[in-house]
Amino acid sequence: MRVLGIDPGSIICGYGVIDFENNKLKLVEYGVIKAAKKEETFPLRLKHIFERLTTVLERTLPDESSFESIFYGKNVQSMMKLSHARAAAMLAVTLKEVPIKEYSPKEVKKSVTGLGSASKEQVRYMVKKLLNINETYEFFDATDALSIAICHTLRINTISSNSSDWKNFIKNNPKRIIR
Repeated sequence: MRVLGIDPGSIICGYGVIDFENNKLKLVEYGVIKAAKKEETFPLRLKHIFERLTTVLERTLPDESSFESIFYGKNVQSMMKLSHARAAAMLAVTLKEVPIKEYSPKEVKKSVTGLGSASKEQVRYMVKKLLNINETYEFFDATDALSIAICHTLRINTISSNSSDWKNFIKNNPKRIIR
């Protein structure tokens, strides 16, 4: 399964793509979309986010995508711009017919570090360890996107690997059955 994680922002939009195969996480690609240019209007920045994410989607062909759910902010103008950037990113994903799942910041942190109140540094450290990444100058801007993708991958695979009834348990664990 290939998962695209997106951490949208109106100035910098982080993205990360990971694979989950044979119970292992594997880094495919990560990066940032720098949308803020002095000469660009806000609508042109949104267009830039949409176009660059569309290119990422076409290049990496993810099966699913994940976003951090929006949280309440004190600055209404910042919230509005973030919401617009998020909408541009979601539209790019939706037009490529890639399913979207959202997670709260606390869920993401807990999935990656085991602690819902983890610091950004703790999340960065665990993302590096889980994906065997050597730090680069842009890595920190993509950390949140990768952590969102990791969260989704772990959540989906934990849910699907749990047996919900005896029939599935027997099917998934034949060596554990004594006859």
